[in-house]
Amino acid sequence: MKNLVAIISLVFLVACGGAEEKSIETLIQEGNLEAIQAKKEELTATLREQQAQIHQIDTYMASKDSTKKLPLVSLYKIESQSFSHFVELQGSVETDQNIVVYPEFSGILQSFKVSMGEKVTKGQTVAIIDDGGLRKQLAQVEQKAKLSKTTYEKRKRLWDQKIGSEIDFLAAETQYLADADMVKQMQEQVEKTVVTAPFTGIIDETLADEGQLVAPGTTPLFRIVNLSEMFIKADVPEKYISSISKGRSVKVDLPVLDTMINTTVQKVSNYINPANRTFRIELNVPNNGGLIKPNLTAKLMVNDYQNEKALLIPQSIISENSEGKQYVYRTTSNDGKTAIATKAFIETGVKQGDLIEVLSGLNADDYVIQEGARTVQDNQEVQIIK
Repeated sequence: MKNLVAIISLVFLVACGGAEEKSIETLIQEGNLEAIQAKKEELTATLREQQAQIHQIDTYMASKDSTKKLPLVSLYKIESQSFSHFVELQGSVETDQNIVVYPEFSGILQSFKVSMGEKVTKGQTVAIIDDGGLRKQLAQVEQKAKLSKTTYEKRKRLWDQKIGSEIDFLAAETQYLADADMVKQMQEQVEKTVVTAPFTGIIDETLADEGQLVAPGTTPLFRIVNLSEMFIKADVPEKYISSISKGRSVKVDLPVLDTMINTTVQKVSNYINPANRTFRIELNVPNNGGLIKPNLTAKLMVNDYQNEKALLIPQSIISENSEGKQYVYRTTSNDGKTAIATKAFIETGVKQGDLIEVLSGLNADDYVIQEGARTVQDNQEVQIIK
């Protein structure tokens, strides 16, 4: 403290100067401009010397101050890591094998051979429609066709031996072909009275009652659904047309089932819908447990960007100057307890969650200020907290 008083006294003596010097009032009264200018230069030089000495005193006092307070900050180490960006979309679960079956024959619904919820295989009988005597008519036509066939064969053998007339042979042939065609037509009609499953699936519901009159195209019989081959369709904004392609990985979240499924994009539409400027994608969904149902809402996370060596930082530590440039504070002279904060301007890319990709301005293994970044200034010393 005695040394400090001595230094201040010295500054005071230098500032006062000698007693022989003329006062400023005297110089002004004499009006000697050269003397006044010289006095100004002398005072300016003295002021600069005083300021330099005061700075020396401040520096000395600061070095002796054990209670100096530095801004407290925490650091974030930048490491090269794999980075995936995802586009969030809404989709709906669908299946191509979800249809309502109508009869192909008009008549009374005689019976259902299966119940709602029952699994059936392709071609299995599901319902029977009363043929209204069609089978009896078919039996009669088959007998007639059998006789006409016998007649035709006899006429043919005779004609091959040049016996009989050609007219008799052609008449027998024509009758046989007509009867055979009639049998075929009636068989097809009889087959339509037996309604079968168009594919393997589950009878979702029966839509007609036994004893009801049914007709083709107007009376639905039952709905059949195959839940083993499910897919999801989603509309994607056109700006992603170059980044979302077939084979891209997708995370499917089914909130109702509390289920997450990993799959890939199977189909990508080449058509942009002018109404909403989107294109459509499709992806398959495994349904081993059978819990996924058509029209179920799904949340999709479609991977549209991948960088195996990305530099990521929390978006919250980025500041922006008046020119719109982004910057963070990088630390130098880091001894684990204190460091110097220096401003580093950066360029950023895509973000995912709280992290954003840094394209330039930082390097792997750099340390940037995370907590306390808003309280420091460029080239300021900071104290590091763990």
